[in-house]
Formats: sequence, structure tokens, C-alpha cells
Amino acid sequence: LIPSKKKCPLAMGLEDIAPLVRTVEEIPEPITTVIKGNIPSWINGSFLRNGPGKFEFGKDNFNHWFDGMALMHRFYIHDGEVTYSSRFLRSDSYVRNSEKDRIVVCEFGTMAMPDPCKNFFSRFLSRFKIPKATDNASVNFVKYKGDYYVSTETNYMRRVDPQSLETKEKVDWSEYIAVNSATAHPHYDREGASYNMGNSYGKGGFFYNIIRVPPPEKVAGEDKADFSGAQVLCSIPASDSRKPSYYHSFAMSENYVVFIEQPIKLDLLKFMLFRIQGKSFDKVMTWEPQYDTIFHVVHRHTGEQSKVKYSAPPMFTLHQINAYEDKGFLVMDMCCGDDGDVIGDFTLENLRRGPGEEMDKFYNSMCRNLPRRYVLPLTVTDDTPSDQNLVTLPFCQATAVKTGCGKVLCTHEELYDEELFQYGGLEFPQINYAHYNARPYRYYYACGFGHLFSDSLLKMDLETKKLKAWRHPGLFPSEPVFVPAPNATEEDDGVVMSIIITPRTEKSTFLLVLDAKTFTELGRAEVPVNIPFGTHGVFNEMQ
Repeated sequence: LIPSKKKCPLAMGLEDIAPLVRTVEEIPEPITTVIKGNIPSWINGSFLRNGPGKFEFGKDNFNHWFDGMALMHRFYIHDGEVTYSSRFLRSDSYVRNSEKDRIVVCEFGTMAMPDPCKNFFSRFLSRFKIPKATDNASVNFVKYKGDYYVSTETNYMRRVDPQSLETKEKVDWSEYIAVNSATAHPHYDREGASYNMGNSYGKGGFFYNIIRVPPPEKVAGEDKADFSGAQVLCSIPASDSRKPSYYHSFAMSENYVVFIEQPIKLDLLKFMLFRIQGKSFDKVMTWEPQYDTIFHVVHRHTGEQSKVKYSAPPMFTLHQINAYEDKGFLVMDMCCGDDGDVIGDFTLENLRRGPGEEMDKFYNSMCRNLPRRYVLPLTVTDDTPSDQNLVTLPFCQATAVKTGCGKVLCTHEELYDEELFQYGGLEFPQINYAHYNARPYRYYYACGFGHLFSDSLLKMDLETKKLKAWRHPGLFPSEPVFVPAPNATEEDDGVVMSIIITPRTEKSTFLLVLDAKTFTELGRAEVPVNIPFGTHGVFNEMQ
């Protein structure tokens, strides 16, 4: 296989993006925006975004982009008008760092140094304490039982008010169910239940757990976090308990949850030693392509795990596009790379390299993520023939071959044509989730990565494998979010929203609204603020 980075043209003369990873001020009171073009009047709600917004305290600087303190953004859209506000999450991490005016809570890529005011013996002993997980929930807005939370990948979330962006109580997953962490990418079914995955470890080994939180049943007037009824549907033992896999998300269809055990490994021995050695969490993750990728299939309604072991050659995935069942097959689409070292590379030092040869060289060394389809046959038995392709869906080029008793080897289909290479591959995929998640679909929307941060918006057509693009030099869009039009009759009836930032001009941010069908601009809402490059977001529709 040709590595994805070699398929894409080499970049030359990449511009400086350091202004996109610098600390900004919060704007708690909504400010008006200047509308250019037309924002459809049927859009009524809040575009909520999350991401790092403060990268230092006093003389201490964070090392990794993921480490910056969570800054929540709200674009409120009503009757064609838009206001903007933002607030830092008042996490324990933020409050404690602010009080001490230095970094006192460990983050993904930054170790907190011992308090210089303590004596030598106390500082030495503090090295041997495993640090508490951070509650700096800077990755996503998620929903449980009708309430909004901001989430990262530890056991902590924070409930937030989606209107005022006020920080509410801290929620610890481990107080409700036996998990030590959970992802920032839950799935939702049509009845309003939420599904997620979290780790647990103990004497029995290391487990990946599928979590279900039931639909809302809140008593009117109650203003508190509610996780009653949360349960672990299934606990999947790690293939190697000493080296469990890192994961950022999972796939879910109408009847199945699929956990993807990939060869980005967490070395637990290193994890125990990392505090003593003064190393940060990103140093305990390693890409180990001697391991295959394993797809663990679990029935969503019974919690029963398939006895078939589905595997694929080594790859890594951060974000799923969609998954659905079709004629006895499970079709899974996701963004994949062939080099899992990429996560640790997003240090602030790397992102702040000035323009020139070093920046180009760093970008060109990076893996490019590309969309793939895997197809799992769901009816494999002892009588299923070996050594032949079991995938009979006429539109699929992916294959699945039974290689032994209860074992199936899957090879993927590429979901693009060569035009995508000009955009540097893609990530941050989104679909018409409300109507097409876990169902056959045709379109998805994503960011192209012709730079270290996304520099284009893409609409991908799965039938033709062709794309439509929005790309303008110097403009860096956020993850696109699809909002369906009222009474929509087609999958792409609606708009796509993204926040556009630029390193070229101060305070030149705007909310972009594209017609999802034509992928042309309908309007924009310009706001005189700087916003750092962020992570994920959602549209919160108002009734």
C-alpha cells in the first residue's frame, strides 16, 4: 500500500498559523455581528463550538494544542440575525491554575511541575503521586438526558448552560458506572438514548465498555445532572491487557455498536512510571503496526458480543462517518490513516513554527487521513466457505474473507477519487445525523487538510466519489455542521455551518453558512474577535 502522505502533493510555502493557537479573551455578553449575504430566517438556534483558548498561566506554557483551557463559543441565530458570545469553562483545572497563576494540573501533553514553595522532600514525594485526571473538557459539546455537557476523554465532564455558557457541576462517570474514562463522541438513537464507550481496569485486566444512558425523563424544575439508569451494556477485554488501544470514537448502526481496537497502544507500565519520569501522557502512546486492527461487534439491544473476530491490516481512525446495516452486512465508513504517530505531533512548538522550509517539511511528514469503507458480513457460521469474498453488496468494493474458524479478514474500499489529494485528505466528517445516522446515506461533509489545520470545506458524494469544495487562501474553517431545512425532502436539503478564522488579519472571524446542496455561500456573520482553532461543535435547535 502507498502511504497516504505520498499520494498527496508536497506542500510548499505554507503560511504561518501561530496566530491560530494563541490565548484570547472571553466575551461573556453577546455582541452583534455584521451580516453579509443572507442567513436563512428558518435557522433558529445556537451553533456551539468548543476548543482550547488559553495556552499559558503566568510564566508556564502548555506544550500541546489539546492542553489549552476550554473556551466555549455560541453563535445565536434568529430571524436572519446572529450574535456571538464566549466563555472559558470554569473547570477545576482553570480555577486552580488561575489562582496559582501557573500550571498546577497535568494535561495531555503538559506535566504540572511540583510547587516551588514546598521543601525538597515534599517536591520529591509529589513525583510519586499519580495525578488526578483533568476536567478541562475542551473537545466537544455532548448531550445526555436532554442536558448539555462539555467533554474531553477523562472520567470528568461539566454540565453547561447552552444559552449563557455558564459552567455548572462537574460529573464523574465513575460515580455512576464502573468506567475510568469516556469518549467525547457519543452516539444517539432515535428514542433519545445516548451511547458511549469508556475504559476500566483492575485485577481482571483492561476492558473497553459500551455505555448506555437512557432517554430523558426529567422532572420539571430539576436543575441537576441526571445519569440514573446508566449502564454498561458490554465489557470487551483488551487483546493485550498491558497494552490497550487508544480510541477517540466508535461506530453505531441500528442494531450494533462496533468498537475498533487499533494499533495506537497505551503502555500501562510507562503510564505508571510517567509521573516519576516527569513525562506527559502523550509520551505513553505508541503506534505499533505489528498489531492488526480488530472490529468488535456488539448487539446494541442485548449487549451480546459477536463470536466472529473481524480484523483488518493496521490503521488508525479518530472519527467515524456513518455505519448502517444492509442485507446481512454492516457497512462502516470512517476517516483512516496509516501512521498513528500523528496525535503526539500537534505540539504548540510544531504549530508555531514560522513559515518556511521547516513548516513545509513537518506538514509533508504527516499522515493524511482518507475516507474508507469496511464491510462486515454478519451471518458468518462454521459452514461459511473460506478464502472467498463474502461481500455481495453490488455497490461495495470492500472485501471480507473467512480465514479460519470464526475469523474474518476485511480489506477496505477507498471512498474518494484522486481529486481529494489536492485538498490533503479529510477529517472532521459530519452527516445529516438526525435523519441519516445508522441508515444508508449519500453525502457527508468534512474539512480538507492542505495545512496542519483545515483549510477547506468539502462535500463528498458517495455515489460518484466526487466532491464539492469551499476553499480560499488564508481562511481556516472549523468542522462543518449540517442543519436540515424544515420539511426537507432530500438528504442534503439544509445548510452547512462553519466558523472561519484567519492568521492574516486581526479580529476577522465569521460564521459561514453554505447551501448544503450546491455548497455555495448563502451568507456570513462577521464578528470582530479572534478565535483559536477549535475542535468540535453542535447545533442546538430552539423550538
